[in-house]
Amino acid sequence: MLVAGVDVGAATAKTAIVLDGKLISWAVQPTGDYVEKAAMEVTQTALAKAGYTMNDIDQCCSTGYGRRAVYFSQKAISEIICHAKGVNYSYPNVRTIIDIGGQDSKVISVNSNGTVADFVMNDKCAAGTGRFLEVMADVMRLCIDQMGPEAKKSNKPALINSTCTIFAESEMVSLRAQKTPREDIIAGLHRAVSRRVGILGRQVGYKEDIAFTGGVALNTGIIHFLEEFLKTKLVIPNPPQIMGAIGAALLANSNVGTSNFDHEEKPVEDLNASAYV
Repeated sequence: MLVAGVDVGAATAKTAIVLDGKLISWAVQPTGDYVEKAAMEVTQTALAKAGYTMNDIDQCCSTGYGRRAVYFSQKAISEIICHAKGVNYSYPNVRTIIDIGGQDSKVISVNSNGTVADFVMNDKCAAGTGRFLEVMADVMRLCIDQMGPEAKKSNKPALINSTCTIFAESEMVSLRAQKTPREDIIAGLHRAVSRRVGILGRQVGYKEDIAFTGGVALNTGIIHFLEEFLKTKLVIPNPPQIMGAIGAALLANSNVGTSNFDHEEKPVEDLNASAYV
């Protein structure tokens, strides 16, 4: 059976193609302004890489913020559940997932069978998200890809007291006026974000192995400071953005989730009551 898992996030759209339970192809692209178009294009790209077309798909499951806009999927499932399943498929020993995307950050506790034991999520504030780092990169007149390497140059990260986008920007202006080296300012930002997410996860507890997923896991500076804060080596998937898409594909034929045309949010009966599909 050929199955597609489509994860449409705030920043990127991802598709994983699974054939008879095995991942055979994937693709990632910016979500852009048109969610439906991005979902279709990224799925066509992933299929083409494996030698298939949309007509060959037996089942499609969607996840992420834009999951209801993937009109060619038959089922929609929460990204929390899909991330747990996708990471468990790829890294069975992982028991904690830190996922930082464009507009949210979350820490998920995972059982040995890939189900969610518990989770905590920040989706109300830009602090501790990829968007925060993008704004700070603009302030520092750097590309987002330059931020991580620049942070790792520092031997004395600046103290950034706030991860609020507005207040952090004000702190950066003050630090620059004090002639603080650019790499120290950027390192301080990365350390502040890492601490924010690290402290968030204490609500569910950290059990090793710990995986770091999402687009921000491409940032070497965040990896460095998260590992420093947690005092452990993180598992970084390659690429880190597709775990949710893999999980969606693997769950496409399960009884977890709802019809993609059923807009009522319902609790998953076999998971923690706080997890919703």
